[in-house]
Amino acid sequence: MEQMYVTAREAMQALGVGRGKAYKIIQQLNDELREQGYVVVAGKCSRQYFGEKIYGCESKNQYQRGVD
Repeated sequence: MEQMYVTAREAMQALGVGRGKAYKIIQQLNDELREQGYVVVAGKCSRQYFGEKIYGCESKNQYQRGVD
């Protein structure tokens, strides 16, 4: 079963940033989701939302498959 969340480690690899920055990005995305009424998991972000919001993704579905 595919994971439904992007972890900080995956965000680090995908974005080429450090751990602290990856957590801040995830926190920002989770804040946006929380404002929309969604339940969020600290330190993880919805894979679908991450793919939609991150500029430079080859496609919105890239992070639905997982980072290789």
